[in-house]
Amino acid sequence: MSEAIAASPSGIERLKLYVGRHEGRIAAAFFAAGFIFDMLTVGRIDAWITIAQQAAYLAVINALLLHMFLQQEAAPSEPAGRVSRWYYEYRSAAVHFLLGALLNLYAIFYFKSSSLLVSVGFLGFLVVPLLANEVRRVKTAGLGFKFALLSLCILSFFACLVPIVAGSIGTGLFLLSMVLGSVAVAAVVWWVRRSAPDKFALARRQILLPFGVVLVGFLAFYLLRVIPPVPLSIPFIGVYHAVERTPAGYRLSHERPAWRIWHNGDQRFVAQPGDRVYVYFRVFSPGRFADQIQMRWYWKDEARGWTLQDTIPIRIVGGREEGFRGYGFKSNYRAGQWKVQVETSDGREIGRVYFDLVPAAAAPRSFSEQLD
Repeated sequence: MSEAIAASPSGIERLKLYVGRHEGRIAAAFFAAGFIFDMLTVGRIDAWITIAQQAAYLAVINALLLHMFLQQEAAPSEPAGRVSRWYYEYRSAAVHFLLGALLNLYAIFYFKSSSLLVSVGFLGFLVVPLLANEVRRVKTAGLGFKFALLSLCILSFFACLVPIVAGSIGTGLFLLSMVLGSVAVAAVVWWVRRSAPDKFALARRQILLPFGVVLVGFLAFYLLRVIPPVPLSIPFIGVYHAVERTPAGYRLSHERPAWRIWHNGDQRFVAQPGDRVYVYFRVFSPGRFADQIQMRWYWKDEARGWTLQDTIPIRIVGGREEGFRGYGFKSNYRAGQWKVQVETSDGREIGRVYFDLVPAAAAPRSFSEQLD
């Protein structure tokens, strides 16, 4: 009897066996849960504690990878002391943990900064390495891939930081962020050349080449206008019959039935003679941020597709926790499908809303109101 009890595995051992058999599924579940948790709890992109945390993570990752780079061809030796053994055992895991944390953060920032339809290509460029970072085979890959992930984080860091410091956004500032990222990586390679000249050729292959590939990817996606315009984002956009500014906030009037919970305002807009179509939005931007955005109104022509009907420039000033509130309206319109895109001055989309405009004869009606 006692032998049978001893032979039966304990609860902890059974748990270990289960984790070993389903490691891939468990890792995917924890990754998804962590991503959702971070999305709900991540702080403001312009919070200096968030920026300092990113800088500290980048510094630690860079130091660990550089040490691994310099030691990769050295003869193996037994680490002396408990701390040294702990460091060599867990440094690779620490690198992947910090890289995962940063990639997760930047994926959230980019995800919030544009519509999914526009930014899906660039998000794939960012999310695929994030998922790969969780795969055991990738974790044991060479330093070249790890430096590529670090390059992705460095360029994302400066792409977020430069507009926050400058208080505006545009092509010149994006290129400046790429230059600063390049200078940071070049400084590391320059240090390697001075400290270990015999490893300079290896540094070009394992550090500069991966960085160059990532940099070209950033520039190509920017040229295609699919890089989300961090640090801007639109948490809310909707279509209304009237927008009125009051001391308590903006009063929004709509006819939306209560069951259309997936619509913001009247995305099925019934237009009677004399009606205006209002599009109201909130844009989050960092404190001290002041720039111009534009609302582009498109109507869907059956022969030519989406055709631009109007462009309305709007000046935004950041700093408010709930975002800068603004709106535009059209008095001249036609029936059919419409979309309104809110874009930066360099043509990158922040958000969009679709609506169907249906003409109707004059008739009594009542509006519901909401305060924002």
